[in-house]
Amino acid sequence: MTASPRALELTQVAAAAAADKLAHEIIAFDVSEHLVITDVFVIASASNDRQVRAVVDAVQEKLLEHGAKVVRREGEREGRWVLLDYADIVVHVQHDEDRSFYALERLWGDCPAIPLSGLGDAAGKAPATSQGVREGEDTDGVPLAGEPPVADA
Repeated sequence: MTASPRALELTQVAAAAAADKLAHEIIAFDVSEHLVITDVFVIASASNDRQVRAVVDAVQEKLLEHGAKVVRREGEREGRWVLLDYADIVVHVQHDEDRSFYALERLWGDCPAIPLSGLGDAAGKAPATSQGVREGEDTDGVPLAGEPPVADA
């Protein structure tokens, strides 16, 4: 099973809308093999709460123009990590700090990355290995999200 053509279309629209509002490290994963509730995760970063909200507004507007209505929204009030669920795709817009801490790319890095067209520098890099680690990135000693740091004995 792979992402539906409709999900792939909405993915490109959402990514372009995010890039128009200067989101960065935009990446999309085909999660259809692992989840039955959606086909694609789109992940984008923004440098502050206001920009997170601007990216979210742009994504919602563009997807509505393409006939997609949001099924569920989470996190809009805080503006740090906003999740937009469109059933076919789920869009995550995260503040840079939250993106780094929760590292969704590491969790979903074994899923195929979806090429995003026309984003230029806004496009993120897909993890290079099935473990979700980017090339050249040393993750030894980096705790997984939620794990407390271990004190040296």
